[in-house]
Parts: sequence; C-alpha cells; structure tokens
Amino acid sequence: MRIDRYIAKSRVIDIESTDFESAVSELLSVCDVTKERGITKKGLQADLLDREKQMTTYLGNGVCLPHARINMKRPYMVAVGRCPKGLVYDGQPEYEDIRFIFLLLASKNARNYLFSLASLARVFQDNGHMDRLRAATKITDFRKELKQVFAGEENKPRRRHNRFNNLILREAAKIAKGAQCTSVLVFADTFGGGVEIGKTFNAFKTVLIAHGTSDAVAEREEIDAVIPIRAYSNHRFSQLRSAVLIGFTRGIFSSTDRLCCIGGLPQSNQFDSITVVDVEREFDTTLASKFDMLPVSVKPEVIERVLAIATELAVEGREGYPVGCLFTLGNSELISEFTKPLILNPFYGYKDEDRNILNPFMDETVKELSSIDGAFIIRGDGVLVSAGSLIHAPNYTHDLPSGYGSRHAAAASITQAVDCLCIVVSGSTGQVTLFRRGKMLPLIEKALIRNS
Repeated sequence: MRIDRYIAKSRVIDIESTDFESAVSELLSVCDVTKERGITKKGLQADLLDREKQMTTYLGNGVCLPHARINMKRPYMVAVGRCPKGLVYDGQPEYEDIRFIFLLLASKNARNYLFSLASLARVFQDNGHMDRLRAATKITDFRKELKQVFAGEENKPRRRHNRFNNLILREAAKIAKGAQCTSVLVFADTFGGGVEIGKTFNAFKTVLIAHGTSDAVAEREEIDAVIPIRAYSNHRFSQLRSAVLIGFTRGIFSSTDRLCCIGGLPQSNQFDSITVVDVEREFDTTLASKFDMLPVSVKPEVIERVLAIATELAVEGREGYPVGCLFTLGNSELISEFTKPLILNPFYGYKDEDRNILNPFMDETVKELSSIDGAFIIRGDGVLVSAGSLIHAPNYTHDLPSGYGSRHAAAASITQAVDCLCIVVSGSTGQVTLFRRGKMLPLIEKALIRNS
C-alpha cells in the first residue's frame, strides 16, 4: 500500500496538547470526516479511546498508531502529529515516550486493512526512517521527510555500482543462463540506498528480497516481484531459505524452478556471493507443490507473519532469555479435536480483527504468551484461536533425529493427523523448524544460531 498517497500537508501538524485524548482530538479536527453520514468527531474519538483502553496502540520507537474503521467513501485517511515532549494518558508510562501520532482511518470496505497496518508498522521499525523524521526541525521539513519516507525506495538516492559489483551481476547472469535458472533473486538490503538492476537480468524473472520493502519497488519495470522480510536471521542462507519458502507459497516460484541468488552483507554496498537453489531439492519432493506445502485453509501471508515472529523469538528470545514455542496453522476445529487447554484462553471474547496475527499490535501479545507451555492454535485466515493448548495427537510414525523434544514430536504428529502446518521454535537451540505431513524442514540451523 502506498501510504504517501493518503498523506496531505494539511493533516500533518504539531500537537499543542500534552495529553493523549486532546492530541487525538487535534488530529481529528484536521480530518474532514464529518461530511460522511452517521459520523461525528465526538463518536469517533470515543471509539478510538475505547480501543486504546482495550489495547495500547503504542508501537515503540516513539510512535503511536490509533486506528479505526468507519463508513466513509475514500479508502484511507491519515493524520500525523508531532509531540516532542510526549503525552500523558491514564497513568500509563509508555505514553510519555510518544513523539509521533499516526492516526489511520480506514473505510469498512477498504481492502487489506490489516496489511496497511502492518506496512505502517514496518516503516516505524526502521531506525533509519525514524531518524530522518526526528531530525526534521521545522514542520515544513517534517512534511517533506514524511512524504519521502512513505514513498519508499523510489525516492532514495541510489548508489552506483562499482566495477566489482557490475562484474558480479554480469557473471550471475551467465551462471543463471548456464544453470538454466528461471529466476534471479537479489538481496536488496545489501545496498542502503536501493539496488539498481538495470537490464542485466531481462531474460529471467527478477525478484528482490528486502527488509520492509515498499510497494514502490515493485512498480519498477526491471522488478517482477518483491519478497519483504521483517527480522529473519542475519545469516544469509537462513534468510534465503525463508524467502524462497515465502515465494513458493505465494506462487512466485514453482517446484521445477531453479533460482540464482545474489547477495552481500546488509548495507555493505558490495555483492559478494552467488548461490544456485533448486526448489524441488531444497524443499523435498513430497512438499514440492504449493498446494502440498499449504493446507487448504491457510493463507500465505499468515505463514509469513508467523514465520517472522517465530524467527524474532529464535534470534532475540524474550527479555534476553531463549524461548521455545509451537504455532499450529490450519482448520482450528479439526485441530481442537486433538488439543486441550492448559490455561484459560487469553484470546476468548475478542473480535477476529483484534486477535488476528496479521495485526501488528498482536506481536507483543504473542511474544509475551510464548513463554507459556502449550501451542498457539491459529486459524488459516490468521485469527488466534487459543494459546497454551496441549496437543495430544496419535503417535504417528515419524523419523525425528535424536535431540528433538516434545514440541517437535507434537508438531510431527498433529501435521499427520490433520491437514495443518506447524512452526516450532526450539528453546534450547533457537532452531526454527517447519512441519508438514510429519516431515520437518529446518529454516534456521542450530549452528547458525550459535554463531549469531
């Protein structure tokens, strides 16, 4: 989603209030929604504050993202306010850290609403973007920086390749041709200002792998697809395997594809490696079909989100300590026949939208609950059904290597009993493993975690 298209200068202001409630009121005063039938500023503010009481919309990094869905003709409306001294709200200390409020109003008919929230959250997690916004002193400069940040890669200064990078690109094209590759994957985060591909790979499908890449990149003629990643392992092979898995489930790649991958250290502005990946061999012939890899009810974007959270837990842990957990994705009713609760269900009673794994405000909740024994049960559309669920599936035959514990055994069993998919984070090693039909696919290897 190109959020910059919905940012108007008149809706970017400096907040004069010192409390959150009044700050929201100031932002609503520059949003022309009163012409919409049945909408009042007072009622809309009440809805926003009610949501805030249920779950804070503070995302960290000095950013708060209050949001609501309303009956309006336009799909989205965005208002932005700066509050350099922070705000006060209901005695909650985190509001004192707020420096920016991004108010997002979305039509009830707006498509991909949760994706819009997620794309905003990705921008706010980028320290480079936030540093640019914080550095703007005048409101005119802030408005300009805001537009450029949300316009994405197209407005970033591009660094010209040196002779060595051009050599790598030319040789990669030769290797791709000789190996009969169908696609070329480029790690775009190698270059801080964006990567220029040019016409080097005209004969192949060209795919960018990048952290928080915006929609603007996909609009460039030389790029056929973009695979955005959030916080996968810093080790490139693990990052590559995760990205290929996402591209496979999205239908960007097929089981018969061979991929030529070009990468380098993030922000190094230097390519240094070329890798050829055979999708069928990498993901096992029994899982070499998109329809085999994905349970019928599971959406690709749900796997992407769960995988991102699982990998963050594997690499970062929780408050400095390693965390092990199990995510089960698929038909929740069938899965529930093989589970029983270990705790009272923390997701019971919430709206589907508020407990959807695609909602960026669920990240911290999921991470906090990950320390509880038992599995997360997640519906195919991303709705979190329960946490702390004990899986007691029949002990089907599975060939797990020695050293794997009860989580992995439960994942292997439930994926044979039900058409579902499991992602397991090992608490002892940090390894992330995907299970499908009883078979396991390590995504982050033990050795890589030890060295990270």
